Amino acid sequence: MSPPAARNPFGHVDLRVPSIAAALPFYEALLPALGFTRRYDGGDWRVFATELPPPAAAYFAVTESAQFTPNENRIAFWAADRAEVDRLAEVVSATGAPLSGPKDMPYGPGYYAVYFSDPGGNRFEAYYRPPL
Repeated sequence: MSPPAARNPFGHVDLRVPSIAAALPFYEALLPALGFTRRYDGGDWRVFATELPPPAAAYFAVTESAQFTPNENRIAFWAADRAEVDRLAEVVSATGAPLSGPKDMPYGPGYYAVYFSDPGGNRFEAYYRPPL
């Protein structure tokens, strides 16, 4: 019997923003740079998916919510190396979003990250952590 195939347990994120018009340019820059290159918009949702066909595709969906308020949650994206963190920081910076970093962080040897928020206040991180 062969070992089970490695799989990504991530399915999707459904994210609310106070204004889809303000948020969409940010997500149209960030999400394709992270590999969410397919669009499956429907109704009030703007959906960015990976290249796998549904239902295996991971996706990131954004919709407007009048009740949205930012909080302390943060979504972190893994980067393959420090150069990818730098590249993602440039993509985010070009949207006008404020950044913290890229910089070395004390979460483990070689942990390197950039922190940023979307126009509605949702918090994100792109990070690289070398193998132990």
